[in-house]
Parts: sequence; C-alpha cells; structure tokens
Amino acid sequence: MTNSHHLETIQSSSLKLANSHYENFPVASVFLPQHLRTPIALIYSFARQADDFADEGELTVDRRLELLNDFRDELDLLHAYIKPQTAFFNTLGDMIKANKLPYEPFYDLLNAFSQDVTKTRYANYDEVLDYCSRSANPIGRLLLHLYGQSNTSNTQLSDNICSALQIINFLQDIAIDFKKNDGKQRIYLCQDEMAAFGITESQIQEFVDEKQTTDDNWQQFMLFNLRRVSALLYAGKPLGRILTGRIGFEMRMIIAGGERIISKMSKVNGDIFRFRPTLNHWDWLVIFVKALMKV
Repeated sequence: MTNSHHLETIQSSSLKLANSHYENFPVASVFLPQHLRTPIALIYSFARQADDFADEGELTVDRRLELLNDFRDELDLLHAYIKPQTAFFNTLGDMIKANKLPYEPFYDLLNAFSQDVTKTRYANYDEVLDYCSRSANPIGRLLLHLYGQSNTSNTQLSDNICSALQIINFLQDIAIDFKKNDGKQRIYLCQDEMAAFGITESQIQEFVDEKQTTDDNWQQFMLFNLRRVSALLYAGKPLGRILTGRIGFEMRMIIAGGERIISKMSKVNGDIFRFRPTLNHWDWLVIFVKALMKV
C-alpha cells in the first residue's frame, strides 16, 4: 500500500471513529469547513483510542497502562522530531506540524486516561475539575489553535464548555461508569456531596441493578449537579458568538446539544438509570435552529 493510501485510510478511519463514538455532540461534522474536518478527526481519534485503552474490553490494569505508555512514547518521538513507529502517529505528527499545534494538550489527555485506570473516586468538585482540565479541556484548546482563535479569554470560555460537557457525560453515564474498571466501580460524583445528600454507593448499585427506584435524595442531588453544570456551560456560551462562520455554528451546535441533554435529565429528575438521555431527530432539529438563531 502506498503512503497516500495509508494516509487516506487513516484519515477516513479517524473520521469514522470520531463520529461513531459521540452520540450527543457533533464531531468533525459537515458544518465545519472541509479543511478542518480531518485534523479534528485525527485529534478525536487520538483521544478516543487512548480513552478506549483505559476503558474498553477485558484488559488488565497493567496492560491498559502499557498501551497508554506506548502512545506517550510515540508522542515523545514526535516531540523530539524523530520518526514515530506507527502510521497513525506519522499522520498525526504531520498534522501537528502543519497546524503548529502544541504537544501539551496531547500529553494532558494521556495523563487523564492513565488516571482513569487507577483512580475510581473523586473526593470533591475541585478533583473533578482537575480531571476535566486534562480529559476534556485539551480538546477545546487544540481546536482553538486549529481555528486560529487561541487567546486567554477564548481559552477560559472553551475550558468552561469542555468541562461542562465532560461533567454532563459523567451524569448521563453514571450507570455505565459504575460497571467499569475491572469490577471496581468508577464514580465521578463528588464523594463529599454524595455524603451531604445522603447518597451511598450501595444505593447506586441498587439503582443500577433496578432493584430500587430513585428517591427524593437522589433527585435533589442530581438537580443540584444539573444546575451547577448548566451554569458552567452558560459561562462558556459567549464563545459560540465570538467564533464566526461555520466554526461558530459548530460551537453553538455543541453547546445547544449540552443544554438539551441537561434538559432531558432534569425532566426525569435525574433518573438516568431508567431514562438515560440521548438525542433524537427532533432534538437535533431544535439544536440546529438554536445554533442558527444564536440563542
């Protein structure tokens, strides 16, 4: 296979991988300028592959960390201007150089996913935000660099949006995360807040197993979390108007998607065990109109 065929295969598979994993938020979508779709897909493919090392399948902890370290080694080679070992990193490295992207966000993502393998509890909101600063915010920062819109103000707005989207995913995937990590249930909910609302891990197990339906404590706890993440997403919302053209439209679509998921979780009082929210065709129409009208 020629180098050009290798490149086309990696690019097409990256686009497919990026879009197949993000059911509720557009990734490298048709609304973006054509020249940005492949770079964005490569970034998401890097993140998705690394995240899958941490999460998917029946791998041991050691094997998960080994695979993540392999990615880190490849990044080290790129950073040192040495040819990497794999075709994917060759393609990724060319894209990074062509767009003058920083390497730090890629390392931050790997650090976050490595943490996922070994850390299953979060004591408080500061710990959750610290995780988000490495698991989600780097994506937004890389996109701003691609857009040529990276500055202090835009970066803060982007961080707010990305952290909010990450926390929204945590909330909608409580049951899914609870089953991960080799039987040591992963909980991204703040331990101090669970205690304050009288939520126990055994209760969550009962909800997951459908042996018990959610009670008032759980509803109040989730509505508290939903109000907070809604405020965080709102704090980043101006970025959708600051970014112009199709890039701004894409950003407004992403924000509106987050708002829609929050609304769906609120309507079921946070019972994501029986009513995990996903976006349907009607939701996407609403999101499209909101993005178009800049509301």
